[in-house]
Amino acid sequence: MKTILVIGAGRSSSVLINYLLAHAQQEQWKVRVGDMDIKLAQQKTNEHPFADAFYFNIEDAQQREQEISGADVVISMLPAFMHGAVAKDCVRLKKHLVTASYVSEEMKALHEEAIRNDVLLLNEIGLDPGIDHMSAMEIIYKIEAQGGELTAFYSYCGGLVAPESNTNPWGYKFSWNPRNVILAGQGTAQYIEYGKLRYLPYSRLFASHATITVKDHGEFDAYANRDSLSYRSVYGIENIPTMLRGTLRYPGYCKAWHLLVTIGLTDDSFKIQHANKLTYAEFVESLLPSGEGSLQKRIAALCHIREDDQAMQKLLWTGLLGNDLIPLEHASPAQIVQELLERKWKLEAADKDMVVMHHIFEYSINDKKQTLRSSLVVIGKNQTETAMAATVGLPAAIAVRLLLNNKISKRGVVVPVHKELYEPILKELKEHQITFVEEIEF
Repeated sequence: MKTILVIGAGRSSSVLINYLLAHAQQEQWKVRVGDMDIKLAQQKTNEHPFADAFYFNIEDAQQREQEISGADVVISMLPAFMHGAVAKDCVRLKKHLVTASYVSEEMKALHEEAIRNDVLLLNEIGLDPGIDHMSAMEIIYKIEAQGGELTAFYSYCGGLVAPESNTNPWGYKFSWNPRNVILAGQGTAQYIEYGKLRYLPYSRLFASHATITVKDHGEFDAYANRDSLSYRSVYGIENIPTMLRGTLRYPGYCKAWHLLVTIGLTDDSFKIQHANKLTYAEFVESLLPSGEGSLQKRIAALCHIREDDQAMQKLLWTGLLGNDLIPLEHASPAQIVQELLERKWKLEAADKDMVVMHHIFEYSINDKKQTLRSSLVVIGKNQTETAMAATVGLPAAIAVRLLLNNKISKRGVVVPVHKELYEPILKELKEHQITFVEEIEF
């Protein structure tokens, strides 16, 4: 019997764990799920005969080594900054590791040693990154196989709330890590457009959003991700003149979020002492330039909008201009906003989330220009079995099954841009109704 160690039983782990348990008897797997919240781990394993739920502290080096030593493969569903210690132990103990997170510099540094120890460190095997890479590579390969020349590639993805559960003016509810949502886009976005490098600072990012139309699902705001440039080499399209990766939100979100950025409400670089003695309105006022008039008037002047702008209405809806006391004692502006929005943007038990991914490929075959649009829309089942959990968890779970059945030969630090990974994973994802719709324009 082979042992799979799952570290972390948070929001995105439910469908992954369900998949592993559904195949555990047939594949003869023992699935061990560890989390600092043992009740959460127990909830996810649900007393399954092939599963163990246990308390796990990532900071406990002795426990970490003991658990990794007893596993055949480790799946880390921890926040990205925690993967490093797990990865180092996996390489040293000669155990495979699978994560859905971006490859960090710390992870890259383990590549050669992992190869020497016959270890696979498979990263970016979730939704975005993950399904975006695999679906893009499948189409890029087809275009190249036809002798086509790719001239532009745009890739967008968003974790949203399903239309039937869209009950607030922002069109957003949390289906994954709230902190990542609040801090999204910080840093400078980098992409290439018509052969020229473009750099878009955080201060202008949400004000510079584009509008993307997805067939049968309408329009979405789209803002650029931090780094599109590095993926040219990952995808083998180093000389492409235009490439941009971005995030999708419902219309109006970006303009309203730009208000928060401009005011300084997403700043995580300092703490406000005794924040619990302030109302939200006093907190916001402390971040504004000195001036006369209402908060709305001063914000409108700062952000160059009208006081009755829809973006202002969204800001008012949050309660950030209200007189309730802040419940946090020492917190950054970003933490204060996160705590508030976790209550306002809560995915309720009956709510469904939605994942939207949209690729645009512009290319020419025999001097004939073509545009291929490829779209994925997935609706979640409920608050637990979300579209986000399915699209993040299933690719990782399927990869683990392939790995334990000796269907993956790659070793070292790998992302799923290779045919031996993306072909079988995309094929099985279709069985779970995770499939793309393509349309070609001539």
